[in-house]
Amino acid sequence: MRGWKARKGSSGGVSGESFVCDESRNSGFTLTARSSTCCVSNPSSRRLWATRAVGLLLVDKPEGPTSHDVVQQVRQAFCVRRIGHTGTLDPFASGLLLLCVGPATRLTEYFHRLPKRYEARVTLGTRMDTDDHTGRVVSRSAGWKQLSRGDVERSAARLEGLQEQLPPDYSAKKIGGRRAYEAARAGERLSLATAPVEVHALRLTGFSPPDVELAVEASTGTYVRSLARDLGEDLGCHAHLSALRRTGIGSFEVTDAIGLDEIGRTDLPDDAWLSPLRALEWLPSRRLTADELRRISHGQSIPQSESDRRLEDPVVLTFEERLVAIGRSGPGGLHPVKVLGGTG
Repeated sequence: MRGWKARKGSSGGVSGESFVCDESRNSGFTLTARSSTCCVSNPSSRRLWATRAVGLLLVDKPEGPTSHDVVQQVRQAFCVRRIGHTGTLDPFASGLLLLCVGPATRLTEYFHRLPKRYEARVTLGTRMDTDDHTGRVVSRSAGWKQLSRGDVERSAARLEGLQEQLPPDYSAKKIGGRRAYEAARAGERLSLATAPVEVHALRLTGFSPPDVELAVEASTGTYVRSLARDLGEDLGCHAHLSALRRTGIGSFEVTDAIGLDEIGRTDLPDDAWLSPLRALEWLPSRRLTADELRRISHGQSIPQSESDRRLEDPVVLTFEERLVAIGRSGPGGLHPVKVLGGTG
């Protein structure tokens, strides 16, 4: 069975060598180097790369650095160029980042659908142009002084559910091919379109006016800054986001993540560094026979049983505890949409 490969000249940071990686839920990875050169000359870095060529890394980003700063640090530590994130955090925010390393970047789209959880602090009485504490004051209101805990709880409940959310002016949304924050910094008037989001839960956890603490669970694409702004408007007193920490993404928890100072470790915790197969355990899976493996590896569909038809797409296809492909149901059976391994 041949798994992930990094070939000479690829974007995976390899120079002059090829690695073969077989993965399993229990033993992680076994890689075989076919030459002795890597993208760096430091022997310890080469060993580090050889054990971390592909997988999902959980990082606890501190306040201050950008998400791109974190990606750059992982690139240097892992000696690999291909790093894909599953959702950024603003510099002032902290918390969980999921980073797909090496060929696992092909799986990034499947993590985007997972709901995200946050701990947020909202300051009532002040509207900021960025909708967070890093911006410029737009307006103030003393209306928060008359609010009770119950008022905030009822307002938060009204913001739960499916809705059309207006992104902050200072966001990465594009207007005519230009980032909204670029236009906002230039003083241009913006007309951003709303986007559908779902707030699964918005619960008040602390009440110390003008500050309130909230536990948030929302779909990908939800701006917590916009939630803070909308909460203030619903209460009639303005508000902005003053602190944010992402605590979870789907079944992944920030308590399992490593800090930036741990990225260079050679003994990463098992819960912080996951093989692609283990990282996708939350998806339905289907074991292949040897004949099905040959067909899937050549991009061919396989017949579906009655139990296969009950599986919700996408489906993780495995052979002998190895990740082979991601499949979807179709008229011709179960069809591979991403082939990640093959026979050999």
